[in-house]
Amino acid sequence: MFINWQTTLECVLIALIFASFLSVISFKPLGILQGFGYKSAKLFGWARRKSNLQQARYSVLALACVLVCAVISLCFGFAGAHWAGVIGLAAYLIFFVLYLCAEAGRAIKGAATLTPRFKRLFAVAWLTFAVLVYLAATLLNFAEHVWGEKLFATLKYCALGLFPLAILPVVCLANCITLIWEAPINKSYVKRAKAKLASCEITTVGITGSYGKTSAKNILCAMLAKKYRVLSTPSSFNTPLGISRTVNGNELKDYDVFVAEMGARHKGDIAELCAICPPDYSMITGICSQHLESFKTLENIVKTKGEIIAATKNTCFIAGDCFDYFKDTAGAIAVCNCVGGVECDCTGTHFDLTLGGESKRVKTKLLGAHCAYNIGICAQVAHAMGVGLEDIAQAISELDYVEHRLQLLESNGVYIIDDGYNSNVVGAKAAVEVLRSFSGKKIVVTPGLVELGVLEESENRALGAELIGLDRIILVGETLVGAVKSGYLEAGGEEERLSIVPSLVAAQDVIKNEISKGDAVLFLNDLPEIYM
Repeated sequence: MFINWQTTLECVLIALIFASFLSVISFKPLGILQGFGYKSAKLFGWARRKSNLQQARYSVLALACVLVCAVISLCFGFAGAHWAGVIGLAAYLIFFVLYLCAEAGRAIKGAATLTPRFKRLFAVAWLTFAVLVYLAATLLNFAEHVWGEKLFATLKYCALGLFPLAILPVVCLANCITLIWEAPINKSYVKRAKAKLASCEITTVGITGSYGKTSAKNILCAMLAKKYRVLSTPSSFNTPLGISRTVNGNELKDYDVFVAEMGARHKGDIAELCAICPPDYSMITGICSQHLESFKTLENIVKTKGEIIAATKNTCFIAGDCFDYFKDTAGAIAVCNCVGGVECDCTGTHFDLTLGGESKRVKTKLLGAHCAYNIGICAQVAHAMGVGLEDIAQAISELDYVEHRLQLLESNGVYIIDDGYNSNVVGAKAAVEVLRSFSGKKIVVTPGLVELGVLEESENRALGAELIGLDRIILVGETLVGAVKSGYLEAGGEEERLSIVPSLVAAQDVIKNEISKGDAVLFLNDLPEIYM
């Protein structure tokens, strides 16, 4: 009889083991999916990139598993057809483990954040794999029972080696399944945050822009803290769920001001965030081609960022270099014009700050001339909200580095400039200029710039040209570095100064052998796995 407890137990064990390995191997695409806001179409778009070798790796894994499973099964034919097939399963254990070891050596930055939603998705993916593998194993045993061919019985489990090819479809299937309950949960969560903000008297400030949002948020909060109790969205929590999580997780009556970072990748995103958290004051930190991949045109970027102006109850403060984009936009706007006399070196930045007719020379340890203007726009917002010049100047002198954003570290006399969260064109140029201000050997480590759409090739070539004159250029990864290298060499760069390595770990190994006391290393844009 085909259905018996031994066959069922065998299929269950195979399903559990395979599901465990396949779900762990799926951790990277699951993290990619999370990075894309759990949008399955974007995951497939990522997989289709000509420079993306992920599916090729899965294909190699599948081929190796099938071939070695067949060899092992045939070699153990003396144990009987059925047991030879079972013994052949050892091939999967070998190659799954080897694959995971190889992937661990490649990763630059962890792909996933272990949020409750991600854990639920991971569990559903595991269960989906288990069910599919169980059904496949059961059908193969049924075919053996019906057909009765000895060779087929020996090699039947080789077919399970094709499952790595189905990882991306299964991840998307699991995502579709979780949306059955995730969508209403998220909608309710956002609705609760919106109602909570509407029912209190807290003053809200919205910050958007193509770059500089997190830095501006931290700077503004330091200034406002001189007079008010301030709540802000942590890290880069700049989505509807990120803002809602901050609101729902805090007692708003304990604060006077709520500062919300607002990110966007599509038209209407800022309007959606402003509907949750209508800003009393707002700022636009800058405009560039960042996220052009999803926005398609610079005009769409400008319109989307400009949505915050119409939603602002009082004044929207705009960085001077992008004011022309919005000067004809309806709403109360003000340009940042309070900064002058900027001087900067590797120890920090000095500049004149003018507010309400008063001027003061201020100093911050933050690096780069661009930071003076970022501080300036925050100072104008704080001053408009009632914070005095002396308090603002004091806050500026106390500012600390923002983690992974031109953060200066020192180790054994070597200067490390951590700009790992910078992936925009303007910030990259500023970071390279900061690196040039240091004495000693100047080394840059970068995988290139992302989310630039049709400009990705040209902007990465331009980045390569910006690196001329540096002592060492180490390019990381396999996607964007070709354009950076071409731009560097076409601009007259010396090829012997440039190296391409597969991972950040490999880059660090190169640096260890070349670095000396007094040298400076810039880590520019430590890419998440979405772009590797």
